[in-house]
Amino acid sequence: QLQKDLEEIKELLTKATRKRVRDVLMMEKQKIELEIKNQPPPKPKDVAEEEKSSLGGYTVKINNYGWDQSDKFIKIYISLNGVQKLPAENVQVNFTERSFHLLVKNLNGKNYTMTFNNLLKPISVEGSSRKIKTDVVLVMCKKKREEKWDCLTQVEKESKEKEKAAYDTSDPSEGLMNILKKMYAEGDDEMKRTINKAWVESREKQSKGDIPMDI
Repeated sequence: QLQKDLEEIKELLTKATRKRVRDVLMMEKQKIELEIKNQPPPKPKDVAEEEKSSLGGYTVKINNYGWDQSDKFIKIYISLNGVQKLPAENVQVNFTERSFHLLVKNLNGKNYTMTFNNLLKPISVEGSSRKIKTDVVLVMCKKKREEKWDCLTQVEKESKEKEKAAYDTSDPSEGLMNILKKMYAEGDDEMKRTINKAWVESREKQSKGDIPMDI
């Protein structure tokens, strides 16, 4: 799919004449090329078929994990009961410069997978590895540069920045409105009723002149 997007953008570039349009297309082209580069390499058909035939039971996507970091490594901890009893070859991790894919085969009749794409910063494929401990798989991503990571992925970073921007405002009432909107969107029915009531009472007070309009 990404390859098709890239081909279409290249075709549009050949037709675009305005500099601004060409600049936008070039930025999108570079972004897609980076995504394609960071995708895990496709497995040869015979390896994929062999892997498919060796996978018993059904596959579970892992969503729970913990992570930590040192100067040289990002460490991701995945809890899996009894994983230390598996043959070493049943715990596989494929690394690229900005991603990794974990596959644990045939653990208590199930397979487990976890994929991280668009890691926050580049990692060294050769220096990265995995360790099997009691009930835990430890994925060790070797940092290309010894610097602190604020989060694991680019998506997390963008999400944090958007949330920060929502609350960082020179207008205090606007910041409060953003918080209330978030509480309303994420709250249960009781929370929504409480916020609605407070809003109505606030508007009534404003109309009566009990409080300044800008509060």
